[in-house]
Amino acid sequence: MNRTVTTGVIAVSQLVLVGLGVAPQLSARLAGDSYLVRVAPVDPIDPFRGAYVALDYPDLRHDDSQSFVEPGLGALDDGESGDLYITLVERDGVWTASEWSRERPGDGPYLACDDRSWQIRCGIESWFLPQDEARETEDLLRDGAVAELRIDGRGNAAVVDVRAP
Repeated sequence: MNRTVTTGVIAVSQLVLVGLGVAPQLSARLAGDSYLVRVAPVDPIDPFRGAYVALDYPDLRHDDSQSFVEPGLGALDDGESGDLYITLVERDGVWTASEWSRERPGDGPYLACDDRSWQIRCGIESWFLPQDEARETEDLLRDGAVAELRIDGRGNAAVVDVRAP
């Protein structure tokens, strides 16, 4: 009996941990509103990770550098690291970054990000696709495209589509 209870507790704990790991993405997809942002390609295929399109967001970047090696939104050099929030404003039919803050905004759409590593990450840097669709999407991105993001009220975001503007 003791072994059965222990196994059950371990199994339930693992399910809870998986749920916590995917909760931000699920929350954004299920409860979020749609926002269009401009995207550019970075790296379409990785033999170890499979077919995906690594996305760069020129209108959301904090710095003016262009990263063609790693996806991301630049870096915030304020001497701190941790939670970071990017407030969004609409310009010409797409959403762009207006300000970066360590404090959660009180209203308006924003992205909840993290800069604990060497660049800002918001969970929208990669979009996984079947092999043939990844190549087609890379061509689409070269010609100019927009990504449809779903962003919930807590700033959690997920990429749901990439298409021509």
